[in-house]
Amino acid sequence: MKRTQLYLDDDLWKTLHIRAGQCGQSVSELVRRALREKYLGAGNRRDAMQAFVGIRKGRRDLPDTETYVRELRKGDRLERLKA
Repeated sequence: MKRTQLYLDDDLWKTLHIRAGQCGQSVSELVRRALREKYLGAGNRRDAMQAFVGIRKGRRDLPDTETYVRELRKGDRLERLKA
């Protein structure tokens, strides 16, 4: 691993420190992760996700999504939660 020095805007510096605190990670780790995603393969992951969109479209062997969800929502679940 190599050490480097960066000059960051005040807004970016503050944002990184807040995010690091929320995630329980160091600012350095956040920067390394962002750089890995940007330059070492985020495009591959993005392309894979784009290829996945609409994968169920037109399939006849799967139940209708709307009907399936409505069946799940049937019952007295909401009434039980009010009690």
